[in-house]
Amino acid sequence: MRRILAWLAAGVAAFSLTGAAPPEPVALDLLLAPAPAQKLSDYRLFVDAGGRRPNAGVTPYTINTPLFSDYAEKHRFAYLPAGTHAAYAETGVLDFPVGTTLVKTFAYPADFRRPQEKVRYVETRLLIRKASGWAATAYVWNEDQTEAVLKRAGARLDIAFVDDKGRRREVDYAVPNVNQCKECHSSSGVLTPIGPKARNLNGAFDYPAGRENQLAHWTRLGLLEGAPGPDAAPRTAVWDDPAEPVAARARAYLDANCAHCHSPAGMASNSGLFLELEETGPAALGIGKRPVAAGRGSGGLEVSIAPGRPEASILHYRMASSEPGVMMPELGRSLVHEEGLDLVRAYIAALPAQP
Repeated sequence: MRRILAWLAAGVAAFSLTGAAPPEPVALDLLLAPAPAQKLSDYRLFVDAGGRRPNAGVTPYTINTPLFSDYAEKHRFAYLPAGTHAAYAETGVLDFPVGTTLVKTFAYPADFRRPQEKVRYVETRLLIRKASGWAATAYVWNEDQTEAVLKRAGARLDIAFVDDKGRRREVDYAVPNVNQCKECHSSSGVLTPIGPKARNLNGAFDYPAGRENQLAHWTRLGLLEGAPGPDAAPRTAVWDDPAEPVAARARAYLDANCAHCHSPAGMASNSGLFLELEETGPAALGIGKRPVAAGRGSGGLEVSIAPGRPEASILHYRMASSEPGVMMPELGRSLVHEEGLDLVRAYIAALPAQP
């Protein structure tokens, strides 16, 4: 991400010094068109063919704890039409105006020990706020990394990389089709974003001009109205920051990876297992909770979370699996997230045993 921002800053400086004409603005008319464009470049969200340098009005961002996607790196951007702004919401996703486009590119370096070298962009997903509601599209990058093309039906891609421990890993990478997008991005049956909530944006980001809290940055730029100061806003913990409490980090991880389905408005609402960060009920969080329907997904275990006993917890069992029909989450991964599993194991082990 820092490399992307450096390229952007260098590009702006080059236009200024050479007198070159600035790039054409983002194609808002195409973003709002009924049918998606066939190529990502048609939208002019980026000023280079490789999708590394965002256009004017396209703001990079991150979230404190992201969804795990087979170790893919993610580069996020938000475009809001000129003169518009998002409205602050203490809970849930910010209220974005029509024309807002949320951009997420999935990428893999060849070797995670050298994350800035030989980075392969795999796909770029767009969530576009049209007058009729949100619409999702996915674009797959070509081998030359010069264009991404629309894939309505999704795609399967073979990805290989070396992880940060020096191990070769292979991923059966799935680009989602339109219906699969709806499965995760559904709230009471309506397509919606997941990540850009105030509590997920309440963290620092390295902008070209310096490091700044994202809520403060968006407010200062006029992209967000009604937000309190960062200290008065809710905040999601950073799942891999060892300075934060294990319980806060684990709850953040389960919120990011599970709660889009496991919530009262999600696709798994009938399970009674609700893992949103705002949930406080022990049973709803899975503590001592028996599953609604037993099956091989339970692994023969009795409760979602057995305090002090990760090995007796269905939640841990399903996270530790990569078998279709057993593993959770069901979509978006083919590998076990070892670090996330370790965190959830530590969280369950530290829970006091029930009387």
